[in-house]
Amino acid sequence: MFTLSELEVPVIAAPMAGGPSTPALVAAVAGAGGTGFLAAGYKTPETLEKQFAEVRAQRVANFGVNLFVPGEPQDKPDAVTAYRAELEGEAERYGATTPETDPADRDRFEEKVDLLERDPVAMVSFTFGPPPVTAVERLRGVGTLVVASVTSLEEGRIAEQRGVDALAVQGSEAGGHRATYDVEAPDDGVSTLELLGRVSAHSALPLIAAGGCHDGAGVVRALRAGATAVQLGTAFLRCPESGAAQPHKDALADPRFTETAVTRAFSGRNARGLRNRFIAEHDATAPSAYPEVNQLTKPLRAAAAAQADQDGLALWAGTGYREASEEPAALVTTRLWEEAGSPSPGDFARS
Repeated sequence: MFTLSELEVPVIAAPMAGGPSTPALVAAVAGAGGTGFLAAGYKTPETLEKQFAEVRAQRVANFGVNLFVPGEPQDKPDAVTAYRAELEGEAERYGATTPETDPADRDRFEEKVDLLERDPVAMVSFTFGPPPVTAVERLRGVGTLVVASVTSLEEGRIAEQRGVDALAVQGSEAGGHRATYDVEAPDDGVSTLELLGRVSAHSALPLIAAGGCHDGAGVVRALRAGATAVQLGTAFLRCPESGAAQPHKDALADPRFTETAVTRAFSGRNARGLRNRFIAEHDATAPSAYPEVNQLTKPLRAAAAAQADQDGLALWAGTGYREASEEPAALVTTRLWEEAGSPSPGDFARS
């Protein structure tokens, strides 16, 4: 079984669903001594399988795949209906329509687990909930390192009881979706470093720091706080290998966007992105209903992207978004590690 300590450079390209995570990005970071995750969220198993082949064609063996754990359907039909009505103005603005929602959509989770058992990868991580025990056992049975994303000490304890091999500890600074198990849970503002301290005091599992790292100094701080590896997403968003839409990439460097916000407006789940018009107008009224809200806004976001309208896009980004550069991902990885001083594993107690 692959272990995180095998990484020459303990830098991981985070899974970013919706397009940014590509085989090229994973391969580039792996080629520089780190590794990366493909994002299975919103993809079909067939597309995912093709992406496995693309990564392996670049002679990368040790990479990961991230799965969304489906939650119980939210029983909020009235709130979803009201939000749909509110979004009619957005639909008119973009010449789009809002679809019917399916609260029972499981993102073909079971089929993806089947694929990963049949065609194993080095790592599989789970977010939005603790992985089912049966899934953990099946994946470990084919030699896969199983990682659970957690945002609190209690979530870490639950995940560890499920038999996972490592924890991805996600602090509030992280861009994109919060990995919280409870869709109703508010963002608690706890930093990655503080959460690492809490979790490392109660767990001997290898920890991945996820969120708040955008330079070498941040990498070192995370490793000293107990992380075995550091997972970065926003730092790679503007790279040529990233599949993020160009308006999204441009917004990260646009002085018009001055801050990030945690919002449910786009998906019904808390997620951090650049504050724009859509968030300003809809954050206060968006219900905590995932995947329904995500389904409602999907065609609106697609239309906004086609029109290069940054104010209608989910511009997911962490708090360190200004540090994201247009350099190739391999150079970003190398620069981060050089800035960190290229320490040896023995420099950190938990490595």
